[in-house]
Amino acid sequence: MSDIAATRAFFGPRAAGWEVRFPDDAPAYRRAVADLAPPVGGAVADVGCGTGRALPELRAAVGSGGVVLGVDVTVEMLAEAAALGRGEVAALVLADALHLPVGTGRLDAVFAAGLVSHLTDSVAGLAELARVCRPGGRLALFHPVGRAALARRQGRELSPGDLRAEPNIRPALASSGWHCDLVDDAEDRYLTLATRMP
Repeated sequence: MSDIAATRAFFGPRAAGWEVRFPDDAPAYRRAVADLAPPVGGAVADVGCGTGRALPELRAAVGSGGVVLGVDVTVEMLAEAAALGRGEVAALVLADALHLPVGTGRLDAVFAAGLVSHLTDSVAGLAELARVCRPGGRLALFHPVGRAALARRQGRELSPGDLRAEPNIRPALASSGWHCDLVDDAEDRYLTLATRMP
């Protein structure tokens, strides 16, 4: 089974009712989008958008004159996003994060919640996010709980090889076109912010 097929097999059956499982995450998404601070009138994508929880916040940030894309590889997740009305605030696009159907340098900001741990080649994924973002554009890698809290929830130990750990994510970003501005791996959220290098 390919990695895309595995991702679809995992997330597809879970799409309906996904947000019911995590009803308290909305404020964390709102805060993360505020920290990303996409420009009014700008173009932003939520890559690996799932049910599109961040899309209304991204739309509010860029305003009616901005462009918002919600990109996911799982048909069912996009269908759930549409059913929740997220297609009214963003264009929903079925695509692989490693091969985005977006022109080079077209985006002002990229939001990615829970994405990097699902990519077959995380550094290549970060490089693809850099490709579609203009120099000076911003990236937010986000999860609504921190790595330690997520590990406990999943009944596993934290791995020192986890790409999201600060000693790993900083060089991964640097090697893929980003300058890491912040790593906030708190109990209540994980947020890494980066700026696209020239």
